[in-house]
Amino acid sequence: MILIDDTILSFDLFDEKFVCDLASCKGICCIEGDSGAPLDWTEIDILEEILPQIWDDLSPASQNLIKKQGVFYLDQEDEPVTSIVNGRECVFTYTDGQGICKCAIEKAFREGKTDFYKPISCHLYPVRLQKNKEFTAVNVHKWIVCECARVQGKNLGVPVYKFLKEPLIRKFGAEWYNQVEITAVELAKAKQSGHKF
Repeated sequence: MILIDDTILSFDLFDEKFVCDLASCKGICCIEGDSGAPLDWTEIDILEEILPQIWDDLSPASQNLIKKQGVFYLDQEDEPVTSIVNGRECVFTYTDGQGICKCAIEKAFREGKTDFYKPISCHLYPVRLQKNKEFTAVNVHKWIVCECARVQGKNLGVPVYKFLKEPLIRKFGAEWYNQVEITAVELAKAKQSGHKF
């Protein structure tokens, strides 16, 4: 593990390769899983505020669920997550003309309708954050539905930390990310010299 400020980074951040391959996976991460996407409590108010900007892109099933349940619920650990339709599909999912599941929140952002990109947990995937009193662990989550992204990442030689540059800066700041890049260089040098981690 690597310590930067109050974060603990997994070596997987540097060793694992990852580049989303939507043509292959069709955005299945938005419709699979045991629960909705993790939310910060501060994001709930934002999601409720931007609903009018994304409402028309949501499916009737999503609209009905939001009317009944709201934009979130509490998972088994009493943490807020996005509401999901039929125990699977995120309520903020829509399908584009190519049959790819995408995020209506991100669509609204790209169209200039909102300045909120999407929940940080979605933006950061495959990284998952785990907080305790002193530190935030920055780990790489391995999900079988993202195997094509790992294959494409290996083919392109893109480590997770590079693929996630934008969301990592969004979450932790540019100076923190600079430290990650410096760490990556040092780790590469250490490996070339035969050091094992």
